[in-house]
Amino acid sequence: MVPIVIIMQHDIQSGETIRQGCIEVIVGSMFSGKTEELIRRLRRAQYAKLKVEIFKPRIDVRYSEEEVVSHNSTSIRSTAVDSSGSILLLASDVDVIGIDEAQFFDKSIVDVCETLANNGVRVIVAGLDMDFMGRPFGPMPELMAKAEYVTKVHAICVRCGSLASFSHRFEGGDKLVQLGEADQYEPLCRNCYNRTKSMNNVQ
Repeated sequence: MVPIVIIMQHDIQSGETIRQGCIEVIVGSMFSGKTEELIRRLRRAQYAKLKVEIFKPRIDVRYSEEEVVSHNSTSIRSTAVDSSGSILLLASDVDVIGIDEAQFFDKSIVDVCETLANNGVRVIVAGLDMDFMGRPFGPMPELMAKAEYVTKVHAICVRCGSLASFSHRFEGGDKLVQLGEADQYEPLCRNCYNRTKSMNNVQ
């Protein structure tokens, strides 16, 4: 169970109470509920009167430029940034930071998250763990390795009803970053994903 409060540690030598930071990563395929889970945790933190800031890459404007929005229209106010370095500049005097669509950030997002966590901030990150080709996506593998808590959520395969871990894209060539919804992507289980890839290769 992921903690919902900031962990405090007592330093025996100095006698000071030190706020412990941490990194939590939420991963999964398209339509798996990653953003919903991120928003849920952030709202619980807000309810606890903690200072919360939310960031997302400026490239993600599918639903809103000023909010993080899930596929089922759950939303929370956020700040869009051009690079991960901007998060450090904008995140001051906060208890909890949420970062959505982390796979679209550059590799330095890992250092940003570590810096924040080392300074006592609870960092909650959500993103796709694999791209549409089934390959590890951007900085997500390293973020998962550095995190104290990793949660993998699943969608439901639209072909057979099993748990889905893969995001299949209908078209769009080999372009890695292509924003889209149900008209361009579908969640598939391993078997249906591999079968679809085989059929596409034959064609």
